[in-house]
Amino acid sequence: MTAPDDTLVMENTCRWIEKAVIGLNLCPFARSVYVKNQVRIVVSHARHLDAFLDDLDRELDLLAHTPAEEVDTTLLVHPTLFPDFFVFNDFLNVVDDVVAEHELEGVIQVASFHPAFQFEDAAADDIGNFTNRSPYPTLHLLREDSVERAVASEGGDADQIVARNLRTLQTLGAPGWEALLARD
Repeated sequence: MTAPDDTLVMENTCRWIEKAVIGLNLCPFARSVYVKNQVRIVVSHARHLDAFLDDLDRELDLLAHTPAEEVDTTLLVHPTLFPDFFVFNDFLNVVDDVVAEHELEGVIQVASFHPAFQFEDAAADDIGNFTNRSPYPTLHLLREDSVERAVASEGGDADQIVARNLRTLQTLGAPGWEALLARD
């Protein structure tokens, strides 16, 4: 698979953040850090899993040693390494181990996004899956204290955020999702 050019990957990722994640308010945390340029987006060029893990190591170290005012969250995007969602999903166990190796459990959490994201026990076309669908396989490295503040600002109930997101996507529907992310 030929990798898309980095400019296209960045444009598509930013469009997804601006129109879906922020535009639909799927993540109450996203807007404030995005407008303050505290979101780091890194396009990985790793040709195999070991090299991608090296990229993850670097990004975890950078996030752990950089003030949140400079970089609050990181999106590590790989446009070609994980075409199969289930392989990507299995890989997340390794990602959790890497976070533990860096002694960042309770400090950094990783959210996963994929173009074919599918929750367990959900049909592939279930609109609820779209809360975690992105243009490319993406690891979102989040500071847990930032997540806790964002959830608290939304009333302190993460389940309410999830339920609101599901209602939003059900109203939008799959055709609306596609139209939302279409190039202008």
